[in-house]
Amino acid sequence: MPDASAHLDFLSDLLARAKRAGADAADAVLVEGWSLSHARRLGKLEKLERAEGQDLGLRVFIGKKQAIVSTSDRSRQTVDPLVERVIAMAKAAPEDPFCGLAEPGDIARSLPELDLVDPVEPEAELLVERARAAEEAALAVKGITNSEGAEAGWSRTSIALAATNGFAATYGRTSPS
Repeated sequence: MPDASAHLDFLSDLLARAKRAGADAADAVLVEGWSLSHARRLGKLEKLERAEGQDLGLRVFIGKKQAIVSTSDRSRQTVDPLVERVIAMAKAAPEDPFCGLAEPGDIARSLPELDLVDPVEPEAELLVERARAAEEAALAVKGITNSEGAEAGWSRTSIALAATNGFAATYGRTSPS
């Protein structure tokens, strides 16, 4: 999994910039994901795909007003104007008496260690074999002569959350499909 402390450091810096720009409070989330999938139909390869992506979300509060922005680009030349934009958006937003962060005394300080990550990324050949076996099993059923195909996949997600009330946590998960 990615370096959790680096993600939290990035979010901490982002929250500090939001506060310097005029936010009373803020929270942010950084999600990174990787996936690998193979699809076949009637015994032929339809796709073998690998995807990687990231999303960054920032929510700021000014009094009882809030605004949210997101981007997939973490570069400084994108994030700096994004901070200014979300501050302007919050200033223009209507008041919401129910918005805000939890009080520092109400946030979780310790979280359970859940075993959600398989450290072994499957090879593409394993996914090819799983999709082949699934389609062959379907086509082996008497009376079935056609298939819409079969797909096997795997994904890994890393999530970091931080807020100006002191909350900061990361977790990851992997999942087959």
